This record gives sequence, structure tokens and C-alpha cells, in this order.
Amino acid sequence: MWTGMLASCLVFPAAWAANAPAGTAAAAAPGYRLPPAALQAVADAPSPPQLVLSRQREWGALLQTPPLPGIAEVAQPELKLAGLRIHPRTHSRSAFSFAQRLWLMRISDGQEVQIDGLPSPLSLSTVSWSPDQRYLAFNRVDSGSGANELWLVDVDAHRAWRVAEKLNTTADKGYRWMPDSRSLLVFLQPAGQGAAPADDGIPVGPAIQQTAQGAGQRSIRTYQDLLRNEDDAKRLEYYLATQPARIALNGHAEPVGVPGLYTDLAPSPDGRHLLSQRVERPFSYLVPLGRFPHRIEVLDANGRYEHEVARLPLVEGLPTGNDAVPTGVRDIAWRADAPATLVWAEAQDGGDPAREARIRDAVMVQAAPFEQPPQTLIELGTRFVDVTWGRGDLALVDEFWWKDRKIRQWRVAPDAPGQAPVLLSERSEEDRYADPGQPATFDDENGRARLFTDAQGQFLYFVGEGASPEGDRPFVDRLDLRDGQRERLFQSQAPFYERPRVPLDASGTQWLTTRESPDEPANWYVRTLGATDAPRALTHFAHPLPQLRGVQKEQIRYKRADGVDLTATLLLPPGYEAKRDGPLPMLMWAYPGEFKSAAAASQVTDSPYRFNAVSYWGPQAYLAMGYAVLNNPSMPIIGEGDAEPNDTYVQQLVADAQAAVDEVVRRGVADRGRIAIGGHSYGAFMTANLLAHSELFKAGIARSGAYNRTLTPFGFQSEERNYWQAQPVYEAMSPFNYADHIKAPLLLIHGQDDDNSGTFPIQSERLYAAVKGLGGNARLVMLPNEAHRYRARESIMQMMAETNDWLQQYLGAPSKAGASAKGKGKAASP
Repeated sequence: MWTGMLASCLVFPAAWAANAPAGTAAAAAPGYRLPPAALQAVADAPSPPQLVLSRQREWGALLQTPPLPGIAEVAQPELKLAGLRIHPRTHSRSAFSFAQRLWLMRISDGQEVQIDGLPSPLSLSTVSWSPDQRYLAFNRVDSGSGANELWLVDVDAHRAWRVAEKLNTTADKGYRWMPDSRSLLVFLQPAGQGAAPADDGIPVGPAIQQTAQGAGQRSIRTYQDLLRNEDDAKRLEYYLATQPARIALNGHAEPVGVPGLYTDLAPSPDGRHLLSQRVERPFSYLVPLGRFPHRIEVLDANGRYEHEVARLPLVEGLPTGNDAVPTGVRDIAWRADAPATLVWAEAQDGGDPAREARIRDAVMVQAAPFEQPPQTLIELGTRFVDVTWGRGDLALVDEFWWKDRKIRQWRVAPDAPGQAPVLLSERSEEDRYADPGQPATFDDENGRARLFTDAQGQFLYFVGEGASPEGDRPFVDRLDLRDGQRERLFQSQAPFYERPRVPLDASGTQWLTTRESPDEPANWYVRTLGATDAPRALTHFAHPLPQLRGVQKEQIRYKRADGVDLTATLLLPPGYEAKRDGPLPMLMWAYPGEFKSAAAASQVTDSPYRFNAVSYWGPQAYLAMGYAVLNNPSMPIIGEGDAEPNDTYVQQLVADAQAAVDEVVRRGVADRGRIAIGGHSYGAFMTANLLAHSELFKAGIARSGAYNRTLTPFGFQSEERNYWQAQPVYEAMSPFNYADHIKAPLLLIHGQDDDNSGTFPIQSERLYAAVKGLGGNARLVMLPNEAHRYRARESIMQMMAETNDWLQQYLGAPSKAGASAKGKGKAASP
């Protein structure tokens, strides 16, 4: 029976052997702790290799990432400047997960090819194929040696070599292929830059900010890692400073222009121009780098000035509302299907969604040599999202308006700006059932993504998730441009979840897909659409946790008291039978979502045929300990018409949770008195609210949440009103205000260096202090050197040990056999 198999995995740490209350022996135990062996196996399970396709999809690069890094690596020096986290030794963005294996695979037959001359350790950060797919570039960042290098791989020769040292990847990945595939544009650390500005701890003066009445109401979101003083500003300038250069395949470097604080430098498709974006003073103590003043220019291929596009001012706040945007040039890029044409969006309503305006955004284009004024490609009634380029008579433009969730897609003729656009689709962004999918693209000879059409240019192809009442069933559709009719060429069928990725031939007949099932992980396949033959497997990745093969998964449906349809994924341990074994203790794990219609909130999500991936990050890991899991139960917060969802947040949240509890109890898989609720970030906020406003749960687990909404006064999550516009809503939604109502035990976990907007570590510290001061039951675990998503193996093990202990103490062991399990957990070295 399943109970016997899982009983051997149930190991109680010594501090909990006597069911000790939180805050006693366990709180005093020094160093990091390890969870039971079954949970350690989940955290240490190998991840599948990542496949990065070449431009023409003839080759793939396979990258293997090793297990979690240690705390010694995560705890290395890290600068927090203007919203960036910088590794000072390597002049790179802080990262702790690097590929340590790289090899090639030929897509035509799946043959794998090893590469000679790779560095050791590999420490691969990013990869990029050359437009002609003869070469593969990768960035190597090794914190141990301080290396930040550019390497190339010759595909035919299967050989790697280094072409550049001392890259600067602080604000960008640091390199781009030129269209001719014979050189790369790179960001280098300036020669002779010298040592970083020293921090002797002696301030040079106060940090001063000032505003004035009449400046206009502005929404200022809460950000982390901001500049604090002039010393920080000087350090930011030092680490942002780059010297652009062109690097040939043999490593020969030629400077391009002058050093500067570049955030982007992009070659035009013809390679004759460079789109330059640089940060300028004055900097800000209120907003991150992306809101600092920017100068946008066009340079020639050697870095000489050609044309100024815009000088964008500092943006320290926006008008109220999620549809608010800065004024001026926005989202600028090169048109993919033209030699050298710029395209960007500009707000026509001052960026203010409260202002009445027929036209909200205009999409502008301007071609080299930039002597003629910009032309209007299309005027939009809402906000510009994106454009996908095809050819002179074909491009697709997307627009979106948050307030009513409307999304539209237009067909335009870029070479005929006066031609009226054609509406291809219009729907609510929340309506997953009506999602027409995303247009399929291919990379052209310059390495630019273009719309994929048939040889005659009459058909477009769309790939979508295929949401339906039966669950997600990914599809490929073909759209006839002559009459707008769609034909479904492929749709995933049970018992598999098969997702089309990219077309492999010019006719759109052969596609690369990934296919998985509940007990088989996702692998890559080649499928011929319309053929009766099974798809051909390219990879054969094994189950990472074969001991959990056989986990039972069901997509369940139930109703909220007001009739809203809800869904969830129910997961049960291998071999478990409800009638035979009785109800189990259960962990529910959720994340609320806001909706403008009950119909959209009622739609089914996910698929019953997806692989039962058991990760250390989600609740599925505790299946290994014998718990039942209800993953992602619907927690919709609905505000139809003029009503805002959060006006009745608490009432709807409790109703959602009540429906989920009632359903699992009705099914006989859970005991009403042994259910815990948990979540991360906004899910942690949900958890604290459910404990404060209901008695549905025996315990709660809240990771890296925000609990006092007065600390995020200019909006949070999807709430666009500020505190002063909706004070009762902010106060009612703050579980901190109801800490005296939190009677069920609450486990709070938080990274001490949380980088997420709004979820400051003080949020967990203050809620814990409130519960403690009010005589409640809580435990606070602050993880050193951790951001919003925890990175070190020691931190993950601690998180799992704490969660497992909390479940066992307050829900009890999953079975009588498990409750008498022997063994003690061991502490890891500090």
C-alpha cells in the first residue's frame, strides 16, 4: 500500500519530536537545517536540458543547468543600485544559475554532437545563434575568477574559442550578432577605468529631494534597490559605463563610438546604423533605472552620430491607473522587414487614462536617412502592445486597455501608411477560450523575427494554448489572408499535452513540438500535421523523480456559493485510494486573480494531461511525504461593470476558499480539520487574509508576502487606485489590521534581500511582531542573502524543512504508519 512506501520517507527533526510549539527548541537551533530525505531528493532532482534553436531550426543547442548553488556563492558581494543587482567583480547582473554543459543536436535526425575546447567551468550565462546558424555565441560569467567573456562555437568544426574578455553585462546581455554573421557588437568595460569609487562610510552630504505644489498628481509605486545618495549614483555610473566595440570571429576588436552609460545598442537589419539608448543625469532616489532620463540616437556603423530621436526626461510618477504611460517616444525598435526604419509608440492623451481621447496611442515610423519627418503607421484607441513584422503589405499590431481588458489585433500595410487597417480579432484578454493564439514567426537572413507565411504569402499560422472546458489543448491554426477564414490544422489530443513550438519547413506542414503526459516529462518531437504516424521523438529526457511516478492528478470542477464555476488540480500520492485509506491531511496552494466578468473567472485552466512536475518551489513536493495537494484552486476576485474587484476582496476570497474546502471534503480525500493554506507573494497575502477572516484552515504558510497595504499606497498587484482614493479598500485588505483575528498558526518565510516591488522584508517582520504581541501563534524565518525567489540550496532546504515541520505539527502525519516513523533530521553546516 502507498502508506507503507511513504512511511519510510517520514522523518521528524529532533526539535519537533515532542511536538514542541513554535519558538522553542527549533527557533534556537543554529545553522541551516535539512528536510527529510524524500524532500531533499525533490530539491536535488535534475532539471531537463534547455533547447535553443538555431535561426533556421536545423540545429539546437542543449544546455544543462546543475543543481542549486550553495549559500557561499549566493552570499558573494552584490550591489543594489537603481533597481539593478550587480556582481561587482564581473560587471554583470547578479545570477546564480549557469549552464555547466553545452552540446549540439541536429534537428533532422536528433544526432547529438559534442563540442571541443569549451572552458572549465563552463558557467554559461546566455547563448545566441548567428543569423546564418554557422556559429553559436555564449557569455561566460565566472564569479570565482571574475571572468565575463564572450565565446564562439563553430558548428561545422564542433570547436569553441574565446573572442572577448571583460564584457559589461550590467544592464544588457552584452553582445549582439551583426546581420552579416561575421562580427558581433559587444559592450566592454572601458579600458583604463580604474578602481570602483571607494565607500569609506563617510557621507558627502545629505540626500535631498523636493517637490512643489501644482506639480500634478502622480502615482509612485514602491520599488526596491533604489539609489540612496550621491555615492550610490557614482557607483552606478562606474558599473554602467561601457565601451561599445565590434568583435570579429578571430577576436579582433574595433571600438564603436565613445564610452557611455548605454542600456541598449541595436544594429539595424542592414547593419549600417545603430540605435543607441543611454542614461543621463539627473538620477532619482524614487524610481529605478528604466525611469531615468534617456537619450535615444541613431549612430552609423562606426558609432558616429547621425540623428537624435528623443531626449526623454526623468519619470518619477505617472497618472493614476494601470493604463498610464510616459509621454514621448516609447518602445522604440527597428522594423524587422526593412533595411533601417525605426518604429515607436507615442501617447496622444498625455499618458493619462482619465483624459477623454479618441486616440490613445500613435505608432510612428521613420526611415533612414531620417531626413523626412516620422509617419503614422496606425492610430490606436487604446495602448500599443507590440508589432509583428511580415513584409511591406503585412504586419500585425496589438493594442490593449487594462480597464476593460479589451485586446485587439490589426493587420496593417507598413509600406502604405494611408491604407486603412483591418481588424483581425477583438476580445477580452481574460477570455482564454476565445484566444486566437500568437502568430508563428521565422528568423530571416538578418536574424530578425518575421511573420511565417506559406510560399505564396496567402496564409498566416497561429499557435495557441487552446483553453476549453476540457482543459488546455494547444493548437495550430491557419488564417487565409484573402477572406479571414481560419482552419485548424492541429490540436493536442488526450492522453497527451502536446504543444506546437515552431514550424520546420516552408509549407507549415512539419512542426517542432513538446509532448508530455502525467507520468512522462516533456520531450521534443517532430510532427507532420495531418499525418497518421506518431511524432518522431528527438529527446528522451527521463523522469526526474521516478519514485513519484504514479502520482494521481485530476482537474476538478466545483462552484462557489454564488454560482461562479471554479477549478483546481487535485494531486494524490501514488497508490492512494480514498475509500480504502480515508481522508488525508491536505496542503492547498493558491494565488488570487482579478477579473472583470464572472464568465471569464469561471473558465477552466491548465490541462489534466500535463506532466506531474514535482518541484521544490510548489506544493507538489509534499506528495512525497504523503500529503494530498490541491494546487492552484481558483481564487477569482470579480468586479463587473463599474465595480472594482477589490471592493469585495475579503468576501470573495473566503467564498472561494470555502468552496474548495467543501469540495475536497465531499470527495473524501481531505479532512476538514487538517487542511493548511499557503502561497508565495500575493499568495502569501491571500494566506494571511484567509487566516484573519475565516476558520477554514488549521494552519497557514506565507512566503515573501505584503500584509500592510498602506506601505504600497500607490497601487499593488492589479489595484490601480491609490490609498487616498480607496482608503477603506486598502485597510480592509490588509491582514496586518486584523492580526488579532489570526488564531491559526502562521509560518512566515521571507528573503532578507527581497527585490520585488512592495514585498519588503519588513512586511513579514511587522506582521510577525503583531501576531506575537497579540498572543497569537506564528514563526518567522528570514533567509539571509535571498531575493523574492530563493536561490541557495541551503535556503531551499530550510524552507522545505520548515514547511514540512509546520504541516506535521499542525495537520499531523498523513497516516498512522507515518506518525510513528523513526529517524531524526540533521543540521547542515552553517
